Amino acid sequence: MGEDGNTSTFNSSYTNFFLVGFPGLSEWRPFLVLPLTFLYVTIISANALVIHTVAAQRSLHQPMYMLIALLLAVNICAATAVMPKMLEGFVHYANPISLHGCLAQMFFIYFTLLLDYNLLLAMALDRYVAICHPLRYSGLMTSRLLGVLAFFALTRSLGVAVPLVVLTSRARFCRTAVIRHFTCEYIALLSIACGDLTFNNHLGLAMRLATVSFDLALLGTSYTRIVYAAFRISSGGARAKALHTCGSHLLVILTIYLSGLSTSIVFRVAKTVSQDVQNLLSAIYLLLPGTLNPVIYGVRTREIRQHIEKTFCGKELAREVR
Repeated sequence: MGEDGNTSTFNSSYTNFFLVGFPGLSEWRPFLVLPLTFLYVTIISANALVIHTVAAQRSLHQPMYMLIALLLAVNICAATAVMPKMLEGFVHYANPISLHGCLAQMFFIYFTLLLDYNLLLAMALDRYVAICHPLRYSGLMTSRLLGVLAFFALTRSLGVAVPLVVLTSRARFCRTAVIRHFTCEYIALLSIACGDLTFNNHLGLAMRLATVSFDLALLGTSYTRIVYAAFRISSGGARAKALHTCGSHLLVILTIYLSGLSTSIVFRVAKTVSQDVQNLLSAIYLLLPGTLNPVIYGVRTREIRQHIEKTFCGKELAREVR
């Protein structure tokens, strides 16, 4: 008999698992809880600060800033889907989770990641219209179009995340009840599944390649035309502002896509890489965007930075007056 009354024969399937992330760091686990908790609080606070700034300032109620706020809200959701269970795993070596809980976590991980990708496409469209067709910007980038883009982002994200979860739920997990990962990722779950997983592996790889390839092609085309149009702007100040704004978006794109692609390559190609290194790469691509995005947009976007500075400077001036 296996854990929780589940047998480990080929014809049965475990329905309860134990997440064991970073198995080589068992002695250091108690010391990592505090810095990871601080990281989680920092992610929530930094993203929430920028979102609050955009929501509170009427001058920032423009498509670009609203899309930034949506992206940072997704960052909070992504971190919340991963960090609480990850922290629990550092407190308890064997972190129990049910199959339904595992599938739910997997859904929210991939749903938020795909929302990131889709919002980056929407932001590229916004910058393309603003720089390549500035006279038509206010007429094209309306609240109605933003609603359509948000609906498209949600639908496309669901269209990829749901099939992955449904396909995974039909697999039999009879090898072991121990998932050597801190979270329920698709590849981590398939590693303990039995039977013919050729279709699962090919579908997961095909969906990722199709999504990433399509998105990168659109992003590359958009920003190539944006940069070309920006260099044709006669005003030096306007040109510098356009390139600076696009630079922030490109930094975020590089952060999200490079971290995700490097993790996928390591998981599928480098079979000799240790479990701890694989876990570390997963943690980087899952948590790095939520850590860096509010810094990139909060510091590099002048309008947002100025309002944040006013908020804190205003509070300090009020204290001095008192």
